[in-house]
Amino acid sequence: MPYSELARERPAWMKVRAPSGNTRFAELQGIMRDGGLHTVCEEARCPNIGECWGRGTATFQIMGDVCTRACRYCAVTSGRPEGAPEPLEPLRVATAVRKMGLRHVVVTSVDRDDLPDRGAGHFAATIRAIRRRAPGCGVEVLVPDFLGFREQALRTVLAARPDVFNHNIETAERFYRRVRPRGDYRKALGLLDRAKDVWAELFPAAPPLLTKSGIIVGMGETDQDVAEIMRDLRDHRVDVVTIGQYLQPSDRHLPLDRWVTPVQFRWMREQGEAMGFASVFAGPLVRSSYRADEQRLAASGGSRVAAH
Repeated sequence: MPYSELARERPAWMKVRAPSGNTRFAELQGIMRDGGLHTVCEEARCPNIGECWGRGTATFQIMGDVCTRACRYCAVTSGRPEGAPEPLEPLRVATAVRKMGLRHVVVTSVDRDDLPDRGAGHFAATIRAIRRRAPGCGVEVLVPDFLGFREQALRTVLAARPDVFNHNIETAERFYRRVRPRGDYRKALGLLDRAKDVWAELFPAAPPLLTKSGIIVGMGETDQDVAEIMRDLRDHRVDVVTIGQYLQPSDRHLPLDRWVTPVQFRWMREQGEAMGFASVFAGPLVRSSYRADEQRLAASGGSRVAAH
């Protein structure tokens, strides 16, 4: 079905209120602009930006706004980044986190295949800067796949001690070539699994690392495909999974295949619960970073499973 006939006609459960008039939103937007910072909330056109920013939470996108990949579902600009990451960016992020009074922050990035360490050192520097400037804030990292530099990148990032380690699997293995042409489903699973072992080697006396991954639905997969992805994630010791609806950014992106109903999301949540995930967030507007503080709490025993 053409873009104009499906993607433009959102069902009632996909409609959200615009953030205009939200003074907290405007305040946080000002802090971001003053610091010259990027957020995935804006770059990926997240539908929850008004709610999350209004609550005083945000996801920082480091290392610029140009990605070296060209995933067919993603609204982030792809191309060749200009130069190395800005060395003072970690400090600017940490300063913004403190000004915003955040209790939990997510740090993500574009893919930087142009960098020798794939950006791992910049992630670590950002985590450490936040720890210094906002010591009471939880830190979650949503990392790229670090293809070609996985082992060294994991040790670099995890040595900075994030509270949550997240890498999104996104879709079923049979769709990877079409959806993420430069990605690798099995290597993505391996990254999540290996992170557990690297953490245990670095910090043998610490509790196990909390790992997390996300799935986007509406890109051609079936409900049974989603269940299979979740089984693969559990087999690779992932603790938290998020499942949300794909929103086609433009007619140049991957066509929207279907609107998944709240009833179907409930079924997916129940399947995840039965598989033993510590936390499952599944719903039309759920994103990997949506209410990340609540996801972390749920996985720590505050509430086993959630749907939104």
